[in-house]
Amino acid sequence: MNIDELKNIWNDDISHETPEISMEHKNKINLPLENMRKNMRMEFWSTLGIFIFAFALVSLCEAPFKFKFYIDILLISMGIVTFFFFSKFFRLYKEMSNPVLKTYDALKDLLQQLNLNKQYYLSFYLSFVPFLVCELIIVIECLPHRQPLSDMRIATTLISAVLIGLFGLYLVGNLWFRHFYGKHITKIQNLLTELEK
Repeated sequence: MNIDELKNIWNDDISHETPEISMEHKNKINLPLENMRKNMRMEFWSTLGIFIFAFALVSLCEAPFKFKFYIDILLISMGIVTFFFFSKFFRLYKEMSNPVLKTYDALKDLLQQLNLNKQYYLSFYLSFVPFLVCELIIVIECLPHRQPLSDMRIATTLISAVLIGLFGLYLVGNLWFRHFYGKHITKIQNLLTELEK
């Protein structure tokens, strides 16, 4: 067997393992990917706007220095956590804009990354529960109250805030993801199923 025959056999094996995606299917893939990228851009800029608004609000409000300082530290900490998760999302954003999605395997890999990012997304929302608790502690400790709060009332407030915060943030994160990304991921999964046939 000569070298040319080996090359032909090798090329045949590769083409059978990783079939090319037709132009029609590429167009079907590009629409949901572009919609997801648009939603990611919108989410990034709106999150940045929320942080700017929060810092401006804290600096303009009439409150004791200690309260403003603690809230600023809390906002900076939230910004660091947000930066960590957005760096993961940005990596996916770049991957989705990569025009190398020519093979079935590349599409399958992208779908796996999208599903992994769903877990990051829910973790991102749940990571804000401790910040919610810290915010409540700051409000309870730093702002004056008409009557002193009892220990039982403080404990009840914090425990209920954790439970409601966990449930609320998980629910909001799940619904938000499903609305902005889930339907597009489903389209890609359906296309992948169609290509498997």
